[in-house]
Amino acid sequence: MLATRPVADTNPCVDPVLSAGMHTQDGGHRDRAVAALAERSYEEAGDAYTRAAWRVLADPRPGQGPFDADEKGWVGDGLGALVRSAVCYRVAGRPERATHRGVEGVAVTRDLQDALESPVQRACLEEFVGDCKTAAGLDGGAAAYEAAADAYRDGVGPDTDPQYWGTTPLFEAAAAPLQQVARTTANGEIAVPWEDLHGSDPGRAGEFLAHRASFKRQRFGELVARAVDEGVLAAPRGTTEYDTDHHRCPACDSTDVNWVADSVLCLRCSRPTEAT
Repeated sequence: MLATRPVADTNPCVDPVLSAGMHTQDGGHRDRAVAALAERSYEEAGDAYTRAAWRVLADPRPGQGPFDADEKGWVGDGLGALVRSAVCYRVAGRPERATHRGVEGVAVTRDLQDALESPVQRACLEEFVGDCKTAAGLDGGAAAYEAAADAYRDGVGPDTDPQYWGTTPLFEAAAAPLQQVARTTANGEIAVPWEDLHGSDPGRAGEFLAHRASFKRQRFGELVARAVDEGVLAAPRGTTEYDTDHHRCPACDSTDVNWVADSVLCLRCSRPTEAT
């Protein structure tokens, strides 16, 4: 059988910034970060995610500057890369570098809160403050998540469609690092589905979105700590195929495949897989 790339997953937990047609201008550094994760070179992955963040934050998309009003919030992709880089450095045993990324991420996020116009987006940026602090092991993550939850409740109007906002690039970029870390200890599977991250009633828009921050306050720090303790961070989830007859992982013998960035990885252990 020829090795053909399968149809992409439709689950919202497929990493949005690594899906076809969704790229910001990262200069190829995100691909290099994923390749480094596969080799378990976590400091190198942290460096690549850092460079991806700087590239995106400087010039997110053609014709889109970082300080322009943007309903989609593409600049969030750069913030998400800073969060991922902090996690990589901690897994690599370089907590001081994680601290730098966390402090940097908070500073950039605060600056961007003056650029994005929607109260919903500004609440999401407050959520990013919690992500940066938690990923880097800094104090104040829980308080930032509580502030984000309050901002969602206070800033979301009755006509807000929370499901629309939750699937914009800004919000997806704020969900992706959590989902990546969570699959590290879940045998590569989706451990935090979209419906768990959000509230149960989209008719109560503020509470629906506030649940994101509350969920992270409860879970993100614990998940990062487990990854650090185990010394392993999974690659993001891209396009997947199960029980293939054309790839096998030389590290764990799995035939489940994860096509992500420009790498072909084992879905289970995130190591490079081989065509058979």
